[in-house]
Amino acid sequence: MASMDMAHSATPDPQRQRRARRYARLRRRLGLLELLLFAAYLGAWLALRLGPGLQGWLNRTWGPSPWWLELMAVAVAMGLLWQPIGLPLDYCRSFILPHRFGLSNQTLAGWLADTAKSMALTACLGGAVLLGLYALMRATPSLWWLWAGLGYSLLTAVLTTLAPVLILPIFFKQRPLGEEHAALRQRLMELAQRAGTQVEGVYSLDMSRRTKTANAGLVGMGRTRRILLGDTLLQQFEPQEIEVVLAHELGHHAQRDIPLFIIVQTGLNLLLLLLAARGLPPAAAALGLASPADPAGLPLLFAMLGGLALLAIPLGNAFSRWRERLADDFALRLTANPRAFIQAMVRLADLNLAEADPERWVVLLLASHPPIGDRIRAARAFMTRTQGLRVQGP
Repeated sequence: MASMDMAHSATPDPQRQRRARRYARLRRRLGLLELLLFAAYLGAWLALRLGPGLQGWLNRTWGPSPWWLELMAVAVAMGLLWQPIGLPLDYCRSFILPHRFGLSNQTLAGWLADTAKSMALTACLGGAVLLGLYALMRATPSLWWLWAGLGYSLLTAVLTTLAPVLILPIFFKQRPLGEEHAALRQRLMELAQRAGTQVEGVYSLDMSRRTKTANAGLVGMGRTRRILLGDTLLQQFEPQEIEVVLAHELGHHAQRDIPLFIIVQTGLNLLLLLLAARGLPPAAAALGLASPADPAGLPLLFAMLGGLALLAIPLGNAFSRWRERLADDFALRLTANPRAFIQAMVRLADLNLAEADPERWVVLLLASHPPIGDRIRAARAFMTRTQGLRVQGP
């Protein structure tokens, strides 16, 4: 079933790892550059008072405008003016760099189409969220942060449930696994049953139109929960390796990680929104805004929430790494196949150019998953405990 081009090994390929480290460094540098430029961009909006200026022009030209129209005007202007800066950076990070490192099959036309879809989706969802947020800020000036945090969590739960049927089809074609993979489909459905997780079916995603990397997932909740396998995974991985990758995803559902993530993220969001609610009034007054709910202050809101969210990322990532380790342990216990788990991790590191052992600061600040090297070592330790075997390796 799977391609045998990639030699079986207990450790990632050293040459591929050198490329992976270079690839990761370049991605981090581009990400840092984008962050700094966006911070400077928001600073320019605040220093030049572009929000109040646009608001004043709108009212002089069209007469007194409703708050929601002023808000959408500021949001659209901010988005349009950012594009000449952000779009080239996104092109470098998501198109040029993956092609340079041999990870992408995507055409320029395909990239432009996906970018346009992403922008449209962001505009629709982001516009609705902004309107709801400012409506709460105007209606309940003292408690808007509470209702906004709870509402955002509800929206996250709804989108998590509907993503497989509403959002993913915008970008990928999903097809039920064909008869040529009947044995694998049966194997994965039985695995889900052993994990105590009901799934609607097993589907393949046409990832190969865009990328050479492989991935799998268990998405949705309730009746929309389904197993998704990238066609690249089907081509490159052995059935037992696909099984352990899927067992990890089943671990998240069996251990209630999705609702747990939503609860933890809700707590973090409420804390960040509360801090923003305390900091916005004096900052708005210093900038000459009518109130924290003044649509002209949208750049201030973005700057404050963005800065606070940046500080919270390491906390969220630490929690995520803990749950990922538990999901790995679940997969090892469910499949009792640490050898397949190790080989799957090696294939993922080699195929996806994933850095197996990044620097410690990278893990602590940026990583939502444990390094693949740590995951391989944990699987070896599991093998030693359960089978009394000692596997050579670092």
